[in-house]
Amino acid sequence: MIDDEDVQVVLTASAGRRVIGVGSVAGLGLILLYLALVQSPSLGWQVFMVGFGTGALWLAQRMWQATTLRLVLSPAGLTCSDGRVVAEMDEIIGVDRGAFAFKPSNGFMLKLSRKGPFAWEPGIWWRIGRRVGVGGVTPGTPAKVMAEMIQERITQRGAD
Repeated sequence: MIDDEDVQVVLTASAGRRVIGVGSVAGLGLILLYLALVQSPSLGWQVFMVGFGTGALWLAQRMWQATTLRLVLSPAGLTCSDGRVVAEMDEIIGVDRGAFAFKPSNGFMLKLSRKGPFAWEPGIWWRIGRRVGVGGVTPGTPAKVMAEMIQERITQRGAD
């Protein structure tokens, strides 16, 4: 576990973005279920809308749970508050946070030296292969500070 003195930056979901994000996805699910029951044009569309609406409600519930998690940056790397290691510092080879980068909203993308297992915490972070996306319903300023600190460490590691 990480000691408090090792923690450099903590990234959490902001309350407003959390409510808006989860509410939007849940609202979409409820609207689709309502339309499927009230005025569906055919059985095929009804099945599609019920499936998609149920999926959206599941995603909203999953996002509500995930947004209680925090990301912690320490000298060892980036970890999740549930104990999972998101990315070890030695594995991070790049940070991408440009305007046209494929990254979550208010976040950044990490490039890793080796593949990790698939992981997804909607609204907080995800990992697919060698890419880790951080952000979503997180505030932009702490995410920017975290990305800059990681980039600085990569630069220092290259200079050594």
